[in-house]
Amino acid sequence: MKLTTIGLDLAKAVFQVHGADDRGRTVLKKQLKRAQVAAFFANLTPCKIGMEACGSAHYWARKFILNSSVTPIPKPDKAKSNREAKGILAWPR
Repeated sequence: MKLTTIGLDLAKAVFQVHGADDRGRTVLKKQLKRAQVAAFFANLTPCKIGMEACGSAHYWARKFILNSSVTPIPKPDKAKSNREAKGILAWPR
């Protein structure tokens, strides 16, 4: 079971992470505080990361690219809640 895609709901303080394997099955559900995000992604193998297009998306994209993670920035739909992180998983496919 290898993590291939992550949906990330960006927020001010608490980020919601949903990860899926190559078959689209959810294998990761995690809540991270802002200070934990960079360290969490630095320890992952490179994968696709989908996130909402918002003010901090480019900041996080640069961080993830430096860690060799592939980061597409999807269409400018904003997630309305932490539950939306699971929906964001479908964008990078």
